[in-house]
Amino acid sequence: MILKLVVFLSLITICNSTIAEDLHLIVSGTALHIGSNNLNEKNYGLGFEYDFEERNDWIRFLTGVSFKDSNDQTSKYFGIGTKRRFRLGSDSLHIDTGALAFIMTRKDSRNNMPFLAALPFASIGNDWMTVNFTYVPKVSPKMYAFWYFQAAFRIF
Repeated sequence: MILKLVVFLSLITICNSTIAEDLHLIVSGTALHIGSNNLNEKNYGLGFEYDFEERNDWIRFLTGVSFKDSNDQTSKYFGIGTKRRFRLGSDSLHIDTGALAFIMTRKDSRNNMPFLAALPFASIGNDWMTVNFTYVPKVSPKMYAFWYFQAAFRIF
């Protein structure tokens, strides 16, 4: 995974002047499960978010992350999304709200067979660092609802 990320970041760096606005390193952090104390809440992992040019306060993006999930197994996702940027007093501080559609693999979901999903999210941050968060509802009897948090650090 790390090698793929390095190759991707290298290619994006070469092409940055023509196709990208921002590239962020995603650091997965924590999940806060509702109704369970027995699940892994240290969902550490790495990934990227690649933001395209902002147009009328809307930003399209690609993202991919590999992390330890609630069952301490490696989960991965790759997705596309859009977010609306709301500036707070200056061009730097902002809140984003949006939606992400993604393909994901999880060991506890059809034994790592990919599945499609979509979630709303929000973030707050500035030009160099953002905190992303989303609420994941209970979608099966064996699952718990939870809040999921990540940090995004701008690379360029």
